[in-house]
Amino acid sequence: MKASLRTVRLELIEPLRISRSTMTARDAVWLSLEHDGVTGHGEAVTSVYYGLDADTLGRLLTSVGADLARFADPESALEALRAGESAGAGTPAAVTAAAEAALLDLVGKRAGSPVHRLLGAAVPPVAATARTIGITSLAHAAAQARCLAASGFEVIKVKAGAPDPQDDVERVRVIRDAAPRTRLLLDPNGAWTVTQAEALLHRFAALGVEAVEQPLAPGDPEALATLAERSPLPVIADEDAVNLEDVRRLAGRVQGVNVKLAKCGGAHAALRIAEAIDGSGTDLMLGCLTASSLGLAPAVHLADRARWADLDGHLLLAHDPWTGIGGEDGIVRAHDLPGLGVQEVGAYEDVA
Repeated sequence: MKASLRTVRLELIEPLRISRSTMTARDAVWLSLEHDGVTGHGEAVTSVYYGLDADTLGRLLTSVGADLARFADPESALEALRAGESAGAGTPAAVTAAAEAALLDLVGKRAGSPVHRLLGAAVPPVAATARTIGITSLAHAAAQARCLAASGFEVIKVKAGAPDPQDDVERVRVIRDAAPRTRLLLDPNGAWTVTQAEALLHRFAALGVEAVEQPLAPGDPEALATLAERSPLPVIADEDAVNLEDVRRLAGRVQGVNVKLAKCGGAHAALRIAEAIDGSGTDLMLGCLTASSLGLAPAVHLADRARWADLDGHLLLAHDPWTGIGGEDGIVRAHDLPGLGVQEVGAYEDVA
């Protein structure tokens, strides 16, 4: 196999403000693996939170690509990666996930099989995805909610964690009024103390919020589990549920875990997490980072496994350089085409 990389800038439609930061753009590094004239693609995106810039991703993906080249074919490389016999100890999960995505795309194309079949699903997954509204003005939040509801979105995720918690309450209230039939999820990104969470969750429950992600600062999963026991809303662990070990610690103690392929290590790692929580009382949420349709596609091929799907990262972009997973009407769909089922659309400027 031959590996090649490309780094591009993904600009957002508008700044996305959450409790800990505001984002206007993100770099994506595309890994392409070619074998016998067929090419598979995967994507890793930069993350300040996980300490991954474009240079670091490029260096790590170059190393992984060189390691994969020692295998006779992509099928054996994929099996070795799935078994933890490739990519090397300490390789960031986002890098492993991108390499796995490129291999899944390549293996699927060679076999004439879509990725969801490689992962055990006979029918292309279809799921209603949440669409995120950041910390913004009440008027803008209401206008966004009306537009999303009119476009067909059934689920809206509201970012919380403003300096004044009352602002969060009012934002949820105007979104609820603007889109009364939508399901609402809330995500403070770990902004609250236990005391704040206990005071606020009852208010959000009264406004019809369905569930809350990571209300407490990550690093104390015991506190999160204790809060979940008495919360009036289902509590979904996110930053405290990075990998399989984290999830096993919280299984049956929180109502949900947000699995992002870039933080757990890819589709096969996500399937192991889904198996670990099966029957525990903890449900699966499939989340994402802001990324292109290429970066989102592997998770869309798993979307039928999740109670909640939050796969809207590509919808936040001013221009998505790939297409093939839908979502503009609130529904993401895995293609039945071989591989990931996505296609690059038009020219895209490389990052120098």
